[in-house]
Amino acid sequence: MNSIRKTSLGLMGAAILLGSCHKLDVPVTSQLTPDIFPTTQAQFNAVMGPIYTQLRNDFAVGYFQVQSHSTDESIQPAYGGNWFDGGRFMEMHLHTYNKDNALLNGNWGYLSNMIGISNQILYILRDAPEGAAKRQSVAEMKTMRGLAYFLMMDIFGNIPIDTAYGSKDLNTNTPRAQVFNFIESELKSAIPNLSPVGGATMYGKPNRYTGFAILAKMYMNAGVYTGTARWNDAIAACDSIINAGGGSLYAFEPRGTYLRMFYPQNGPGNKEFIFAIPYDPATSGGFQFHARYDLNRNLGIRYLYSGSTPGTNVNPVINQTTGNGLVHNKPSGPRMTTPEFFKHFWDPNDVRNGQWLSGKQYWQDGSPVMVRTTKKGYDQFYTGADGSAAVTYHLELSSAPTLRQNPATLDCGNDEIAWNMGTRNIKFYPDWTNPTSRNQNNDVPLFRYSDVILMKSEAIIRGGTPTLGHTALSLANSLRAQRTSAPAWTNVTLDSLYAERARELAWETWRRNDAIRCGKYEDKWLFKTDHNPNKRIFPIPQTALANNPKLVQNPGY
Repeated sequence: MNSIRKTSLGLMGAAILLGSCHKLDVPVTSQLTPDIFPTTQAQFNAVMGPIYTQLRNDFAVGYFQVQSHSTDESIQPAYGGNWFDGGRFMEMHLHTYNKDNALLNGNWGYLSNMIGISNQILYILRDAPEGAAKRQSVAEMKTMRGLAYFLMMDIFGNIPIDTAYGSKDLNTNTPRAQVFNFIESELKSAIPNLSPVGGATMYGKPNRYTGFAILAKMYMNAGVYTGTARWNDAIAACDSIINAGGGSLYAFEPRGTYLRMFYPQNGPGNKEFIFAIPYDPATSGGFQFHARYDLNRNLGIRYLYSGSTPGTNVNPVINQTTGNGLVHNKPSGPRMTTPEFFKHFWDPNDVRNGQWLSGKQYWQDGSPVMVRTTKKGYDQFYTGADGSAAVTYHLELSSAPTLRQNPATLDCGNDEIAWNMGTRNIKFYPDWTNPTSRNQNNDVPLFRYSDVILMKSEAIIRGGTPTLGHTALSLANSLRAQRTSAPAWTNVTLDSLYAERARELAWETWRRNDAIRCGKYEDKWLFKTDHNPNKRIFPIPQTALANNPKLVQNPGY
Protein backbone atom coordinates (compact mmCIF):
# COMPACT_ATOMS: atom_id res chain seq x y z
CA MET A 1 0.00 0.00 0.00
CA ASN A 2 2.83 2.42 0.82
CA SER A 3 4.49 1.72 -2.53
CA ILE A 4 1.27 2.46 -4.38
CA ARG A 5 0.84 5.69 -2.47
CA LYS A 6 4.42 6.74 -3.23
CA THR A 7 3.92 6.08 -6.91
CA SER A 8 0.82 8.28 -6.97
CA LEU A 9 2.53 11.07 -5.05
CA GLY A 10 5.54 10.86 -7.35
CA LEU A 11 3.29 11.48 -10.31
CA MET A 12 1.79 14.49 -8.57
CA GLY A 13 5.22 15.97 -7.93
CA ALA A 14 6.29 15.49 -11.52
CA ALA A 15 3.12 17.14 -12.77
CA ILE A 16 3.90 20.40 -10.99
CA LEU A 17 6.96 20.94 -13.16
CA LEU A 18 5.13 20.80 -16.49
CA GLY A 19 5.83 23.61 -18.96
CA SER A 20 3.74 25.09 -21.72
CA CYS A 21 4.54 22.44 -24.32
CA HIS A 22 2.63 19.56 -22.71
CA LYS A 23 5.88 17.77 -21.75
CA LEU A 24 6.73 15.88 -18.60
CA ASP A 25 10.39 14.90 -18.75
CA VAL A 26 10.73 13.54 -15.21
CA PRO A 27 11.50 9.79 -15.51
CA VAL A 28 9.11 7.41 -13.81
CA THR A 29 11.01 5.26 -11.31
CA SER A 30 9.51 2.67 -9.04
CA GLN A 31 10.10 -0.81 -7.69
CA LEU A 32 6.69 -1.68 -9.06
CA THR A 33 6.86 -3.20 -12.53
CA PRO A 34 4.04 -3.21 -15.12
CA ASP A 35 3.40 -6.93 -14.71
CA ILE A 36 2.35 -6.45 -11.07
CA PHE A 37 1.18 -2.83 -10.95
CA PRO A 38 -1.30 -1.70 -11.95
CA THR A 39 -3.52 -4.73 -12.41
CA THR A 40 -6.69 -4.07 -10.39
CA GLN A 41 -9.11 -1.18 -10.93
CA ALA A 42 -8.09 0.26 -7.55
CA GLN A 43 -4.45 0.26 -8.63
CA PHE A 44 -5.31 1.89 -11.94
CA ASN A 45 -7.24 4.53 -10.01
CA ALA A 46 -4.14 5.25 -7.90
CA VAL A 47 -2.08 5.85 -11.04
CA MET A 48 -4.75 8.14 -12.50
CA GLY A 49 -5.22 10.26 -9.37
CA PRO A 50 -2.98 13.19 -10.40
CA ILE A 51 -5.20 14.13 -13.36
CA TYR A 52 -8.15 14.76 -11.04
CA THR A 53 -5.94 16.72 -8.65
CA GLN A 54 -4.90 18.92 -11.56
CA LEU A 55 -8.47 19.41 -12.79
CA ARG A 56 -9.46 20.62 -9.33
CA ASN A 57 -6.51 22.97 -8.92
CA ASP A 58 -7.71 26.03 -10.83
CA PHE A 59 -11.15 25.28 -12.25
CA ALA A 60 -13.17 27.16 -9.63
CA VAL A 61 -10.72 30.10 -9.51
CA GLY A 62 -8.65 31.08 -12.57
CA TYR A 63 -10.67 29.15 -15.14
CA PHE A 64 -13.93 30.54 -13.75
CA GLN A 65 -12.53 34.06 -13.79
CA VAL A 66 -11.60 33.90 -17.47
CA GLN A 67 -14.89 32.34 -18.59
CA SER A 68 -17.15 34.52 -16.45
CA HIS A 69 -15.44 37.91 -16.08
CA SER A 70 -15.14 38.21 -19.86
CA THR A 71 -18.96 38.20 -20.10
CA ASP A 72 -21.91 40.02 -18.58
CA GLU A 73 -22.16 37.31 -15.91
CA SER A 74 -19.65 38.74 -13.41
CA ILE A 75 -17.25 41.56 -12.75
CA GLN A 76 -14.47 41.98 -10.19
CA PRO A 77 -13.66 45.69 -9.79
CA ALA A 78 -10.96 47.27 -7.65
CA TYR A 79 -11.43 48.78 -4.18
CA GLY A 80 -8.93 51.53 -3.43
CA GLY A 81 -6.32 49.53 -5.31
CA ASN A 82 -7.32 46.25 -3.65
CA TRP A 83 -8.01 43.51 -6.20
CA PHE A 84 -6.66 45.53 -9.11
CA ASP A 85 -3.92 42.90 -9.45
CA GLY A 86 -2.20 44.40 -12.46
CA GLY A 87 -5.49 44.91 -14.28
CA ARG A 88 -6.11 41.21 -14.94
CA PHE A 89 -9.79 41.34 -13.95
CA MET A 90 -10.46 44.75 -15.48
CA GLU A 91 -9.05 43.57 -18.82
CA MET A 92 -11.40 40.60 -18.84
CA HIS A 93 -14.43 42.86 -18.38
CA LEU A 94 -13.36 45.52 -20.87
CA HIS A 95 -12.03 43.00 -23.45
CA THR A 96 -8.66 44.77 -23.42
CA TYR A 97 -6.79 41.57 -22.50
CA ASN A 98 -3.49 40.83 -24.21
CA LYS A 99 -0.68 38.26 -24.10
CA ASP A 100 0.56 39.58 -20.74
CA ASN A 101 -2.68 39.00 -18.82
CA ALA A 102 -1.88 36.86 -15.78
CA LEU A 103 -5.21 35.02 -15.85
CA LEU A 104 -4.60 33.85 -19.40
CA ASN A 105 -1.08 32.73 -18.54
CA GLY A 106 -2.48 30.79 -15.61
CA ASN A 107 -5.12 29.10 -17.76
CA TRP A 108 -2.58 28.10 -20.41
CA GLY A 109 -0.43 26.45 -17.77
CA TYR A 110 -3.40 24.87 -15.99
CA LEU A 111 -4.77 23.18 -19.11
CA SER A 112 -1.35 22.35 -20.54
CA ASN A 113 -0.58 20.59 -17.29
CA MET A 114 -3.75 18.53 -17.62
CA ILE A 115 -2.70 17.44 -21.10
CA GLY A 116 0.84 16.65 -20.02
CA ILE A 117 -0.27 14.66 -16.99
CA SER A 118 -2.72 12.70 -19.18
CA ASN A 119 0.10 11.90 -21.60
CA GLN A 120 2.30 10.76 -18.73
CA ILE A 121 -0.36 8.49 -17.26
CA LEU A 122 -1.17 6.99 -20.67
CA TYR A 123 2.55 6.29 -21.06
CA ILE A 124 2.60 4.49 -17.72
CA LEU A 125 -0.51 2.47 -18.60
CA ARG A 126 0.72 1.28 -21.97
CA ASP A 127 2.65 -1.71 -20.53
CA ALA A 128 0.04 -2.69 -17.96
CA PRO A 129 -1.57 -6.12 -18.41
CA GLU A 130 -4.39 -6.16 -20.94
CA GLY A 131 -7.90 -6.47 -19.62
CA ALA A 132 -11.10 -4.59 -18.85
CA ALA A 133 -9.49 -2.45 -16.13
CA LYS A 134 -6.78 -1.25 -18.49
CA ARG A 135 -9.22 -0.56 -21.34
CA GLN A 136 -11.46 1.49 -19.08
CA SER A 137 -8.55 3.37 -17.52
CA VAL A 138 -7.01 4.25 -20.88
CA ALA A 139 -10.44 5.44 -22.05
CA GLU A 140 -10.81 7.60 -18.95
CA MET A 141 -7.43 9.22 -19.48
CA LYS A 142 -8.16 9.88 -23.16
CA THR A 143 -11.45 11.44 -22.12
CA MET A 144 -9.74 13.64 -19.55
CA ARG A 145 -7.14 14.65 -22.11
CA GLY A 146 -9.98 15.34 -24.57
CA LEU A 147 -11.69 17.49 -21.95
CA ALA A 148 -8.48 19.47 -21.37
CA TYR A 149 -8.02 19.97 -25.11
CA PHE A 150 -11.66 21.04 -25.47
CA LEU A 151 -11.38 23.64 -22.69
CA MET A 152 -8.07 24.89 -24.08
CA MET A 153 -9.34 25.01 -27.68
CA ASP A 154 -12.41 26.93 -26.52
CA ILE A 155 -10.23 29.55 -24.83
CA PHE A 156 -7.21 29.83 -27.13
CA GLY A 157 -8.42 28.43 -30.48
CA ASN A 158 -5.32 27.34 -32.38
CA ILE A 159 -3.29 25.28 -29.94
CA PRO A 160 -0.54 22.65 -30.35
CA ILE A 161 -1.48 18.98 -30.26
CA ASP A 162 0.91 16.78 -28.31
CA THR A 163 0.24 13.17 -27.33
CA ALA A 164 3.84 12.00 -26.78
CA TYR A 165 5.31 11.72 -23.31
CA GLY A 166 9.04 12.27 -22.99
CA SER A 167 9.63 13.95 -26.34
CA LYS A 168 11.54 17.24 -26.30
CA ASP A 169 10.19 18.33 -29.68
CA LEU A 170 8.19 21.55 -29.70
CA ASN A 171 4.92 21.72 -31.60
CA THR A 172 3.46 24.65 -33.47
CA ASN A 173 -0.19 25.68 -33.43
CA THR A 174 -2.77 23.35 -34.93
CA PRO A 175 -5.75 25.06 -36.62
CA ARG A 176 -8.82 25.03 -34.40
CA ALA A 177 -10.83 22.85 -36.78
CA GLN A 178 -8.12 20.19 -36.71
CA VAL A 179 -7.98 20.29 -32.92
CA PHE A 180 -11.75 19.78 -32.97
CA ASN A 181 -11.39 16.73 -35.21
CA PHE A 182 -8.66 15.29 -32.99
CA ILE A 183 -10.77 15.64 -29.85
CA GLU A 184 -13.82 14.17 -31.56
CA SER A 185 -11.84 11.15 -32.76
CA GLU A 186 -10.30 10.59 -29.31
CA LEU A 187 -13.67 10.73 -27.56
CA LYS A 188 -15.40 8.45 -30.03
CA SER A 189 -12.66 5.85 -29.60
CA ALA A 190 -12.85 6.13 -25.80
CA ILE A 191 -16.63 6.10 -25.26
CA PRO A 192 -17.21 2.35 -25.88
CA ASN A 193 -14.70 1.51 -23.13
CA LEU A 194 -15.99 4.04 -20.60
CA SER A 195 -18.21 2.81 -17.79
CA PRO A 196 -21.97 3.19 -18.35
CA VAL A 197 -22.44 3.41 -14.58
CA GLY A 198 -23.34 6.61 -12.75
CA GLY A 199 -23.69 7.47 -9.07
CA ALA A 200 -21.00 6.99 -6.45
CA THR A 201 -19.06 4.37 -8.41
CA MET A 202 -17.92 6.82 -11.09
CA TYR A 203 -18.42 10.10 -9.27
CA GLY A 204 -15.68 12.57 -10.16
CA LYS A 205 -14.45 10.33 -12.98
CA PRO A 206 -15.57 10.37 -16.61
CA ASN A 207 -18.16 7.74 -17.46
CA ARG A 208 -19.60 7.11 -20.92
CA TYR A 209 -22.00 10.03 -20.63
CA THR A 210 -19.24 12.46 -19.76
CA GLY A 211 -17.81 11.63 -23.18
CA PHE A 212 -21.15 12.32 -24.82
CA ALA A 213 -21.50 15.58 -22.86
CA ILE A 214 -18.16 16.87 -24.17
CA LEU A 215 -19.20 15.89 -27.70
CA ALA A 216 -22.54 17.67 -27.26
CA LYS A 217 -20.76 20.85 -26.20
CA MET A 218 -18.40 20.57 -29.17
CA TYR A 219 -21.19 19.98 -31.67
CA MET A 220 -23.25 22.88 -30.29
CA ASN A 221 -20.32 25.16 -31.04
CA ALA A 222 -19.04 23.38 -34.15
CA GLY A 223 -19.99 26.37 -36.29
CA VAL A 224 -17.76 28.53 -34.09
CA TYR A 225 -14.89 26.06 -33.95
CA THR A 226 -14.91 24.71 -37.52
CA GLY A 227 -17.29 26.82 -39.60
CA THR A 228 -19.69 23.88 -40.08
CA ALA A 229 -22.84 23.44 -37.96
CA ARG A 230 -23.46 19.99 -36.43
CA TRP A 231 -26.94 20.33 -34.90
CA ASN A 232 -28.08 16.75 -35.55
CA ASP A 233 -24.85 15.44 -34.05
CA ALA A 234 -25.49 17.59 -30.98
CA ILE A 235 -28.98 16.14 -30.66
CA ALA A 236 -27.66 12.58 -30.99
CA ALA A 237 -25.08 13.18 -28.24
CA CYS A 238 -27.76 14.68 -25.99
CA ASP A 239 -30.05 11.72 -26.67
CA SER A 240 -27.32 9.32 -25.57
CA ILE A 241 -27.39 11.03 -22.17
CA ILE A 242 -31.18 11.37 -21.99
CA ASN A 243 -31.50 7.62 -22.70
CA ALA A 244 -28.78 6.63 -20.19
CA GLY A 245 -29.81 3.69 -18.06
CA GLY A 246 -32.98 3.34 -20.06
CA GLY A 247 -33.75 6.97 -19.32
CA SER A 248 -33.40 6.57 -15.55
CA LEU A 249 -29.75 7.44 -14.85
CA TYR A 250 -30.12 11.23 -14.99
CA ALA A 251 -33.06 13.46 -14.10
CA PHE A 252 -33.99 16.99 -13.02
CA GLU A 253 -33.58 18.02 -9.43
CA PRO A 254 -37.06 19.05 -8.20
CA ARG A 255 -37.89 22.69 -7.63
CA GLY A 256 -37.90 22.36 -3.88
CA THR A 257 -34.33 21.08 -3.70
CA TYR A 258 -32.75 22.80 -6.71
CA LEU A 259 -30.48 25.08 -4.70
CA ARG A 260 -29.29 22.17 -2.54
CA MET A 261 -27.51 20.76 -5.58
CA PHE A 262 -24.78 23.30 -4.93
CA TYR A 263 -24.61 23.14 -1.13
CA PRO A 264 -21.54 21.89 0.75
CA GLN A 265 -23.16 18.46 1.24
CA ASN A 266 -23.71 17.86 -2.47
CA GLY A 267 -22.25 14.77 -4.10
CA PRO A 268 -22.95 11.55 -5.99
CA GLY A 269 -26.57 11.28 -4.88
CA ASN A 270 -27.49 14.13 -7.20
CA LYS A 271 -29.00 12.80 -10.43
CA GLU A 272 -28.42 16.03 -12.37
CA PHE A 273 -24.63 15.77 -12.16
CA ILE A 274 -23.17 14.02 -15.20
CA PHE A 275 -19.62 15.01 -14.29
CA ALA A 276 -18.63 17.01 -11.23
CA ILE A 277 -15.36 18.06 -9.62
CA PRO A 278 -15.27 16.87 -5.99
CA TYR A 279 -13.87 19.30 -3.43
CA ASP A 280 -12.95 18.36 0.13
CA PRO A 281 -10.78 20.90 1.97
CA ALA A 282 -10.24 18.55 4.89
CA THR A 283 -8.20 16.15 2.76
CA SER A 284 -7.08 17.97 -0.37
CA GLY A 285 -6.38 21.61 0.37
CA GLY A 286 -9.43 22.80 -1.46
CA PHE A 287 -9.13 25.30 -4.32
CA GLN A 288 -12.88 26.01 -4.14
CA PHE A 289 -13.21 29.62 -2.97
CA HIS A 290 -16.51 30.88 -4.36
CA ALA A 291 -17.70 32.32 -1.05
CA ARG A 292 -14.38 34.10 -0.57
CA TYR A 293 -15.00 36.09 -3.75
CA ASP A 294 -18.80 36.36 -3.77
CA LEU A 295 -19.97 36.83 -0.20
CA ASN A 296 -20.15 40.43 0.98
CA ARG A 297 -17.45 40.98 3.59
CA ASN A 298 -19.98 42.04 6.24
CA LEU A 299 -21.89 38.76 5.94
CA GLY A 300 -19.30 36.33 7.28
CA ILE A 301 -21.14 35.76 10.56
CA ARG A 302 -24.54 35.64 8.87
CA TYR A 303 -23.41 32.71 6.68
CA LEU A 304 -20.96 31.12 9.18
CA TYR A 305 -18.11 31.70 6.74
CA SER A 306 -14.77 30.06 7.58
CA GLY A 307 -15.70 29.45 11.19
CA SER A 308 -17.47 32.77 11.72
CA THR A 309 -20.10 32.47 14.44
CA PRO A 310 -22.28 34.76 16.52
CA GLY A 311 -21.64 32.57 19.55
CA THR A 312 -24.23 33.43 22.19
CA ASN A 313 -24.90 36.77 20.54
CA VAL A 314 -28.23 37.23 18.79
CA ASN A 315 -28.05 39.43 15.69
CA PRO A 316 -24.76 41.13 16.66
CA VAL A 317 -23.85 44.50 15.19
CA ILE A 318 -21.05 43.78 12.72
CA ASN A 319 -17.71 45.37 13.71
CA GLN A 320 -19.05 46.33 17.12
CA THR A 321 -20.07 43.33 19.22
CA THR A 322 -17.23 41.26 20.67
CA GLY A 323 -16.90 38.35 23.06
CA ASN A 324 -19.25 35.47 23.80
CA GLY A 325 -17.65 33.36 21.08
CA LEU A 326 -18.12 35.97 18.33
CA VAL A 327 -15.80 35.39 15.37
CA HIS A 328 -15.92 37.68 12.35
CA ASN A 329 -13.86 36.19 9.52
CA LYS A 330 -14.42 38.48 6.59
CA PRO A 331 -14.80 37.10 3.07
CA SER A 332 -12.81 39.04 0.48
CA GLY A 333 -16.04 39.86 -1.33
CA PRO A 334 -14.86 41.62 -4.53
CA ARG A 335 -17.07 39.83 -7.09
CA MET A 336 -20.60 40.62 -8.29
CA THR A 337 -22.86 40.22 -11.28
CA THR A 338 -23.83 42.96 -13.74
CA PRO A 339 -27.28 44.56 -14.04
CA GLU A 340 -27.51 43.19 -17.59
CA PHE A 341 -27.17 39.61 -16.34
CA PHE A 342 -29.33 40.04 -13.26
CA LYS A 343 -32.23 41.33 -15.35
CA HIS A 344 -32.89 37.74 -16.47
CA PHE A 345 -34.05 36.90 -12.94
CA TRP A 346 -37.35 38.76 -13.10
CA ASP A 347 -39.77 35.92 -12.30
CA PRO A 348 -40.76 36.06 -8.59
CA ASN A 349 -41.88 32.42 -8.77
CA ASP A 350 -38.46 31.12 -9.89
CA VAL A 351 -36.53 29.14 -7.28
CA ARG A 352 -33.26 30.13 -8.96
CA ASN A 353 -33.67 33.65 -7.55
CA GLY A 354 -32.48 32.17 -4.27
CA GLN A 355 -28.87 32.10 -5.46
CA TRP A 356 -28.62 35.90 -5.27
CA LEU A 357 -27.98 38.39 -2.49
CA SER A 358 -29.34 41.86 -3.28
CA GLY A 359 -30.86 44.81 -1.47
CA LYS A 360 -31.21 44.98 2.32
CA GLN A 361 -29.79 42.05 4.28
CA TYR A 362 -31.39 40.29 7.25
CA TRP A 363 -30.61 37.67 9.87
CA GLN A 364 -32.42 34.35 9.80
CA ASP A 365 -35.09 35.67 12.17
CA GLY A 366 -35.83 38.67 9.92
CA SER A 367 -33.91 41.25 11.95
CA PRO A 368 -31.75 43.66 9.92
CA VAL A 369 -28.02 43.06 9.62
CA MET A 370 -26.48 46.17 11.19
CA VAL A 371 -22.88 47.32 10.61
CA ARG A 372 -20.84 49.67 12.83
CA THR A 373 -18.31 52.07 11.29
CA THR A 374 -17.54 55.82 11.14
CA LYS A 375 -18.79 58.51 8.81
CA LYS A 376 -15.44 58.48 7.00
CA GLY A 377 -15.33 54.69 7.04
CA TYR A 378 -18.76 54.56 5.47
CA ASP A 379 -17.94 57.17 2.82
CA GLN A 380 -14.28 57.93 2.16
CA PHE A 381 -15.25 61.16 0.41
CA TYR A 382 -17.02 62.55 3.47
CA THR A 383 -15.49 65.97 4.21
CA GLY A 384 -17.14 66.90 7.50
CA ALA A 385 -15.06 67.58 10.62
CA ASP A 386 -16.77 64.69 12.43
CA GLY A 387 -15.45 61.97 10.09
CA SER A 388 -14.52 59.79 13.05
CA ALA A 389 -18.03 59.88 14.50
CA ALA A 390 -19.65 56.45 14.85
CA VAL A 391 -22.30 55.30 12.38
CA THR A 392 -24.43 52.17 12.47
CA TYR A 393 -26.31 51.30 9.29
CA HIS A 394 -28.55 48.58 7.89
CA LEU A 395 -26.48 46.57 5.38
CA GLU A 396 -27.78 47.01 1.84
CA LEU A 397 -26.20 45.75 -1.37
CA SER A 398 -26.53 48.20 -4.25
CA SER A 399 -27.60 46.99 -7.67
CA ALA A 400 -24.38 47.85 -9.54
CA PRO A 401 -20.84 49.12 -8.98
CA THR A 402 -20.05 52.82 -9.26
CA LEU A 403 -16.47 53.83 -10.08
CA ARG A 404 -16.15 56.48 -7.39
CA GLN A 405 -12.37 56.42 -6.97
CA ASN A 406 -10.83 55.83 -10.41
CA PRO A 407 -12.83 54.91 -13.53
CA ALA A 408 -9.59 54.15 -15.42
CA THR A 409 -8.90 51.21 -13.12
CA LEU A 410 -12.55 50.22 -12.44
CA ASP A 411 -12.02 51.33 -8.84
CA CYS A 412 -15.09 51.72 -6.63
CA GLY A 413 -13.25 53.09 -3.60
CA ASN A 414 -12.25 51.62 -0.25
CA ASP A 415 -15.15 52.24 2.11
CA GLU A 416 -18.40 50.63 3.18
CA ILE A 417 -20.29 52.07 0.21
CA ALA A 418 -17.82 50.52 -2.22
CA TRP A 419 -17.58 47.10 -0.58
CA ASN A 420 -21.37 46.83 -0.43
CA MET A 421 -21.82 47.35 -4.15
CA GLY A 422 -23.37 44.82 -6.46
CA THR A 423 -25.69 41.84 -6.45
CA ARG A 424 -23.80 38.78 -5.14
CA ASN A 425 -24.13 35.13 -6.12
CA ILE A 426 -24.16 32.41 -3.44
CA LYS A 427 -25.17 29.49 -5.65
CA PHE A 428 -22.21 27.57 -4.21
CA TYR A 429 -23.50 28.29 -0.75
CA PRO A 430 -20.94 29.45 1.85
CA ASP A 431 -19.59 26.34 3.53
CA TRP A 432 -20.71 26.30 7.16
CA THR A 433 -19.22 22.80 7.55
CA ASN A 434 -15.57 23.96 7.34
CA PRO A 435 -14.60 26.13 10.33
CA THR A 436 -10.84 26.11 9.69
CA SER A 437 -10.23 27.66 6.26
CA ARG A 438 -11.77 29.50 3.32
CA ASN A 439 -11.98 26.31 1.25
CA GLN A 440 -15.38 24.86 0.50
CA ASN A 441 -16.77 21.34 0.36
CA ASN A 442 -19.22 22.21 -2.43
CA ASP A 443 -18.55 20.01 -5.45
CA VAL A 444 -18.68 21.89 -8.77
CA PRO A 445 -20.60 20.35 -11.68
CA LEU A 446 -19.11 20.68 -15.13
CA PHE A 447 -21.90 18.89 -17.03
CA ARG A 448 -25.51 18.74 -15.82
CA TYR A 449 -28.65 17.09 -17.14
CA SER A 450 -30.51 20.41 -17.38
CA ASP A 451 -27.77 21.75 -19.67
CA VAL A 452 -28.28 18.73 -21.95
CA ILE A 453 -32.01 19.45 -22.19
CA LEU A 454 -31.39 23.11 -23.04
CA MET A 455 -28.74 22.19 -25.62
CA LYS A 456 -31.12 19.82 -27.38
CA SER A 457 -33.88 22.43 -27.36
CA GLU A 458 -31.56 24.99 -28.92
CA ALA A 459 -30.24 22.54 -31.52
CA ILE A 460 -33.80 21.84 -32.65
CA ILE A 461 -34.58 25.56 -32.95
CA ARG A 462 -31.44 26.00 -35.04
CA GLY A 463 -32.54 23.38 -37.55
CA GLY A 464 -31.78 19.99 -36.01
CA THR A 465 -34.24 17.14 -36.46
CA PRO A 466 -36.49 16.51 -33.42
CA THR A 467 -36.19 13.06 -31.82
CA LEU A 468 -37.81 11.01 -29.05
CA GLY A 469 -41.05 12.95 -29.46
CA HIS A 470 -39.40 16.10 -28.15
CA THR A 471 -39.85 19.63 -29.43
CA ALA A 472 -37.80 22.66 -28.54
CA LEU A 473 -40.76 23.97 -26.54
CA SER A 474 -41.49 20.72 -24.70
CA LEU A 475 -37.85 20.39 -23.66
CA ALA A 476 -37.65 23.97 -22.36
CA ASN A 477 -40.92 23.58 -20.45
CA SER A 478 -39.81 20.27 -18.93
CA LEU A 479 -36.96 22.17 -17.27
CA ARG A 480 -38.98 25.22 -16.32
CA ALA A 481 -41.60 23.05 -14.62
CA GLN A 482 -38.89 22.14 -12.09
CA ARG A 483 -37.73 25.72 -11.55
CA THR A 484 -40.81 27.98 -11.47
CA SER A 485 -44.52 27.83 -10.77
CA ALA A 486 -45.14 30.38 -13.54
CA PRO A 487 -47.26 29.19 -16.48
CA ALA A 488 -45.55 27.09 -19.16
CA TRP A 489 -44.17 28.89 -22.19
CA THR A 490 -46.31 28.92 -25.32
CA ASN A 491 -43.31 29.53 -27.59
CA VAL A 492 -39.54 29.47 -27.37
CA THR A 493 -36.89 31.46 -29.24
CA LEU A 494 -33.11 31.56 -29.28
CA ASP A 495 -33.20 34.72 -27.17
CA SER A 496 -35.54 33.20 -24.58
CA LEU A 497 -33.32 30.10 -24.38
CA TYR A 498 -30.23 32.28 -23.97
CA ALA A 499 -31.93 33.96 -21.01
CA GLU A 500 -33.00 30.57 -19.62
CA ARG A 501 -29.41 29.34 -19.82
CA ALA A 502 -28.40 32.41 -17.80
CA ARG A 503 -30.91 31.50 -15.09
CA GLU A 504 -30.07 27.81 -15.04
CA LEU A 505 -26.30 27.83 -15.46
CA ALA A 506 -25.19 31.01 -13.68
CA TRP A 507 -21.71 30.65 -12.15
CA GLU A 508 -21.10 27.30 -13.92
CA THR A 509 -18.49 28.60 -16.45
CA TRP A 510 -20.64 28.38 -19.63
CA ARG A 511 -21.62 32.02 -20.17
CA ARG A 512 -18.76 32.90 -22.56
CA ASN A 513 -19.30 29.71 -24.54
CA ASP A 514 -23.00 30.56 -24.88
CA ALA A 515 -22.45 34.25 -25.64
CA ILE A 516 -20.10 33.54 -28.54
CA ARG A 517 -22.38 30.89 -30.07
CA CYS A 518 -25.40 33.18 -29.73
CA GLY A 519 -23.69 36.25 -31.20
CA LYS A 520 -23.78 38.18 -27.91
CA TYR A 521 -20.09 38.39 -27.03
CA GLU A 522 -19.63 41.71 -28.83
CA ASP A 523 -22.56 43.32 -26.99
CA LYS A 524 -22.11 46.20 -24.56
CA TRP A 525 -22.57 45.64 -20.82
CA LEU A 526 -21.80 47.75 -17.78
CA PHE A 527 -18.39 49.37 -18.53
CA LYS A 528 -17.53 47.19 -21.53
CA THR A 529 -17.97 48.71 -25.01
CA ASP A 530 -15.50 46.66 -27.11
CA HIS A 531 -17.07 44.83 -30.06
CA ASN A 532 -13.98 43.31 -31.70
CA PRO A 533 -14.78 39.74 -32.89
CA ASN A 534 -11.08 38.79 -32.59
CA LYS A 535 -11.65 38.79 -28.84
CA ARG A 536 -13.73 35.60 -29.12
CA ILE A 537 -10.49 33.71 -28.61
CA PHE A 538 -7.81 34.85 -26.22
CA PRO A 539 -4.19 35.63 -27.07
CA ILE A 540 -1.54 33.01 -26.50
CA PRO A 541 0.29 34.16 -23.35
CA GLN A 542 3.75 35.64 -23.54
CA THR A 543 5.18 32.93 -21.30
CA ALA A 544 4.01 30.23 -23.71
CA LEU A 545 5.46 32.11 -26.68
CA ALA A 546 8.79 32.48 -24.90
CA ASN A 547 8.94 28.80 -23.96
CA ASN A 548 7.96 27.62 -27.43
CA PRO A 549 9.22 29.79 -30.33
CA LYS A 550 7.20 27.65 -32.77
CA LEU A 551 3.91 29.07 -31.48
CA VAL A 552 2.22 31.76 -33.58
CA GLN A 553 0.09 34.44 -31.92
CA ASN A 554 -3.66 34.41 -32.59
CA PRO A 555 -5.06 36.96 -35.09
CA GLY A 556 -5.67 40.45 -33.75
CA TYR A 557 -3.03 40.33 -31.02
